Amino acid sequence: MPSTRVETRAGWIGDRHDALIAAVQSALVEGIRIPEQDRDIRIIEYPAHAFAPPASKGPGYTIIEVSMFAGRSVEAKRRLYAALVREFAAFGVPAGDVKVVVHDVPRENWGLGGKSAADIELGFKVEV
Repeated sequence: MPSTRVETRAGWIGDRHDALIAAVQSALVEGIRIPEQDRDIRIIEYPAHAFAPPASKGPGYTIIEVSMFAGRSVEAKRRLYAALVREFAAFGVPAGDVKVVVHDVPRENWGLGGKSAADIELGFKVEV
């Protein structure tokens, strides 16, 4: 059950928010093998004066932060990184303009419905 935040400068997404959310979800399903219906994605667009990317980056520079249960393999994370870059390329964002930060969170540090995620049957495998 990852929680994903996509941060970028305003303007380049236009009216494609639904398509971008679908692209991120597709990458998560492919990369870390979550169920298709397991979705928690937010897009935050900043005005240019409030988002300062490195000078070498283009207008679509994007930071994607994925907080997820600890236990995914390095290979699963590699799949995720590659899938996100591929999906963003379809929006005209070059690979070098996509930064991904993964936060591995122990299940006991994640509360769902008033319970620790360590005490809940998730319905999917985390160790992929």
